[in-house]
Amino acid sequence: MKKGIYIFVVLLLVVLVQSGCKSRKQVVAKERTERVVKDTPRKKPRVTAPVVVEPKKNETYADVVANYIATYSEIAKQEMDTYGIPASITLAQGILESGAGRGELTRKAQNHFGIKCHSGWTGERAYHDDDELQECFRKYTDPQSSFRDHSLFLSQRSRYKSLFSLERDDYKGWAKGLRKAGYATDPKYPDKLISIIERYDLEAYDDEVLGNKKRRKKSISTSEISQNSHTVVKGDTLYSIARKHKLTVEELRSINGLNSNDISIGQTLSLQLQ
Repeated sequence: MKKGIYIFVVLLLVVLVQSGCKSRKQVVAKERTERVVKDTPRKKPRVTAPVVVEPKKNETYADVVANYIATYSEIAKQEMDTYGIPASITLAQGILESGAGRGELTRKAQNHFGIKCHSGWTGERAYHDDDELQECFRKYTDPQSSFRDHSLFLSQRSRYKSLFSLERDDYKGWAKGLRKAGYATDPKYPDKLISIIERYDLEAYDDEVLGNKKRRKKSISTSEISQNSHTVVKGDTLYSIARKHKLTVEELRSINGLNSNDISIGQTLSLQLQ
């Protein structure tokens, strides 16, 4: 009798143990199902294609710059909102480096910021005379790709890191910092950028991005335009024009995006960085 009770107790324990193990397995399986985490992909920065403002007949250099600003100001503001680079700096660099969109490199390679190939560049290339003959420059399929690469170029290199600690509307700090970090070798580079920003009131676009009270945009008078431009007449040479306005030939070519000293009667040259 005692032996029968012993066997019954043992069997009862075995049944209870098996039941407990099954219960634990079900709990574990349930926990694994609930721990699934759905990964939400990051939103890619949106780039809006600019609405191109068509040039006018017999336009002055001031008209050229105004068209450039009208065409690219929205994309410059968008880049500022995404990457933190002042829109005023982006526009000023674009105006200076591309000759307000008329430079040879910009026309053939959509390169608005004079960015060279550098190591690691795997995109298309264009060769252009700069500090040396036939240097390698980045080539883009459209202007907005150039603007986006400009943002990436500055934001992904350690030598420009300190610039992103500046106030977002500190265009003077950015202009000086770019030169110090090696973006340009011209010692007058900061002054040129600041001159363009203040002449065309580009800091107003920084205010728009930051939600500051909008400044009243300046209007450029006819007298200012005449002081900042020169219409080529018979007998003019690039050298004589540069000397008359206390510029070097290299500066005059850079301001106007010229690749040679060839000029033509009736052509309007900018003197804006005098």
